[in-house]
Amino acid sequence: MKRRFFIQQIGWITGGVLLTPLVTSAAFSNSGRIIKGKVRAKGKGIAGVVISDGYSVVTTDNKGRYELSLHAAASSVFMSTPAGYAFNQEQGISRHYIPVSKFNRRSADFELVRLNQDDNEHRFIIWADPQVKNKSDVEKMMTESVPDVQRLVAGAGSGTLFHGIAVGDIVWDELGLFAAYDKAVAQMNIPFFQCLGNHDMDYNKGDDSVSDDSFQETYGPTYYSFNRGKAHYVVMDDVRYLGKEREYDGFVTQNQLDWLKKDLSFVPKDHLVILCLHIPVHSGVKNNQDL
Repeated sequence: MKRRFFIQQIGWITGGVLLTPLVTSAAFSNSGRIIKGKVRAKGKGIAGVVISDGYSVVTTDNKGRYELSLHAAASSVFMSTPAGYAFNQEQGISRHYIPVSKFNRRSADFELVRLNQDDNEHRFIIWADPQVKNKSDVEKMMTESVPDVQRLVAGAGSGTLFHGIAVGDIVWDELGLFAAYDKAVAQMNIPFFQCLGNHDMDYNKGDDSVSDDSFQETYGPTYYSFNRGKAHYVVMDDVRYLGKEREYDGFVTQNQLDWLKKDLSFVPKDHLVILCLHIPVHSGVKNNQDL
C-alpha cells in the first residue's frame, strides 16, 4: 500500500474494525484425504479447539481428537489457538499450523502449553508496512523499530501478555528479506502473527492462486484465527493479484468468506472480534459489503 494512504486510514483499521493457495497437480491428490490429529497439553486432550484447512472447520472432541477431509487446494492445517494457552512460535514467529508436506502418515497433532494467568487482560501491537527493501531499511528496522517495541513491551511490566500482528507489506517486493524481518521479531520477545500485503507476493508466476507461495512457505496460511481471553482475532488476505506485476485490487475471495462464516460460528456472541487485513476494508475492498 502507499504509506501516506495507509497512515490516513490506520485509525479506522485499529479502531473501527473491532466487531461484537497454492494449487498444483500434486495438490489434487490431497482432495478428500482424511486427516486426523490431536490437540494436547501435557499429554491431555483439549476439547473444543477449532481446526481448519482453510475450507473445512471442525472442533476437537472431549479427548482432543479431530478429523477433517482435506481440500485439494489446502496448503496446511491450522489451529485457532484457544484462550488460556500460549501461542506456538519459533523465535517469535507464530507456528499455529502444520504444512501439508509435513503431515506424518495423515496425522497432524498440536501441542499446547496452558498459561498460568488470566489472558483477558492482554496487549497487542500492530506493525504496518515496514516495507523493507534494502540493507539501509534493515538497519533502520533493527536500530529504531526493534528498540522502540522492546521499550513498549518492557514498559508494560513483567508478566504482561503481549503479542504483535504485522498487517502486510513486511518487505517491498524483496522476499529474501523476510529473514531480516524474522530476526527483528526474534529480538522483540513477543509472538508475532503475519498478514499478507501486496509487496509480499510472488509476481509473474501466474494468477492470485500462486502469488502467495513464498509467504505461505515462510509464514503459513494467509487467513486464520486465534484467541486470547474473550477476544477472537481474525487475519485475512484481501489482496487479489491480477496476474501482472504490481497489479492488484482489494478483494476477499469467496473461499475466505465461507471459511470466516464457519470460523465465527464457534465464537460466543459476547466476544470481541478483531479483524486484521492489509487493504482498508471500508475504502479499498471491492466486495466489502459481502465481508
